[in-house]
Amino acid sequence: MRAIQLTEFGGPETLTVSEVPDPVAGDGQQVFDVLAAGVNYADTHQTENSYLAQQTLPLIPGGEIVVRTDDGRRLVGLLASGGYAEKVAADPRRLFPIPDGVSDAEALTTLVQGATAWHLLRTSTHLQEGESVVVHAGAGGVGTIAIQLAKRWGAGRVIATASSDSKRQLATDLGADVTVDSTVDDLTAALREANGGKGVDIVLEMTGGPVFDQSLAALAPLGRLAVFGQASRTPPTPVQPGMLMARSTAVIGFWLVHIIARPALFAAAVTDLLGMIADGSIRPIIGETYPLDRAADAHRALLDRSSMGKLVLDPGTEG
Repeated sequence: MRAIQLTEFGGPETLTVSEVPDPVAGDGQQVFDVLAAGVNYADTHQTENSYLAQQTLPLIPGGEIVVRTDDGRRLVGLLASGGYAEKVAADPRRLFPIPDGVSDAEALTTLVQGATAWHLLRTSTHLQEGESVVVHAGAGGVGTIAIQLAKRWGAGRVIATASSDSKRQLATDLGADVTVDSTVDDLTAALREANGGKGVDIVLEMTGGPVFDQSLAALAPLGRLAVFGQASRTPPTPVQPGMLMARSTAVIGFWLVHIIARPALFAAAVTDLLGMIADGSIRPIIGETYPLDRAADAHRALLDRSSMGKLVLDPGTEG
């Protein structure tokens, strides 16, 4: 089969197509044809071996897949790796049926990005009705879903940050009450101004470095900052416990791995999101679909912040 198999770690240039043996089904698994594979920012870390979990070579990256069963049903789910390929071995009991009317790409939004947004608001920050929520990268995969969920679940004001007019317009179209240019020099002041001059209650943060620092400074008393990534590859200033105590603020780490390890928690998010997409309650934003041999272009679009919404690989086509 054709697959993206890494033989060395590095940037997008390492993502080249190879002919590799078909996967072999393990206990409880079946081999499926891949209809679509999701592309996530975490995949860029996996390719570099710079993520929280250490990787080993050779490696087929990608954890999100849509497959079709022998009887024609479509299933969506997660793998540890192996998604950037024409075939995968997976346990069908850990995959979710896709409702009629939900596209392959829409279904893929419910996994890493959708479940992250769902649990950041529900499980990590415990969003309460009327609270203000800052969604960084509001035009990204997590951001576009988080904006809609926060509004649906009663946030008083949703503030989205983004780096361009078109991205900020998308965030507004999805329900953000205010948008902020993410490139401003004083992000703390901009976030407070967007919240009527007051500190904010919740921040969903995945950039690191100064964005983390300034977002933390923008919190109101009892505010919570949930950190779920470090896209800038720059660590923030170390957090002093005394500073948190002085304003009763919290920094909460989030890694989806710990949700996946508790299948009921993961299933609650995915099934809820699939239902909301099916009935039109939320609108997933789908970006570009790439053939397998253009996986490097998908990674470049994530790294240079030019993409919007969910990026997808179609192993059945060639560029």
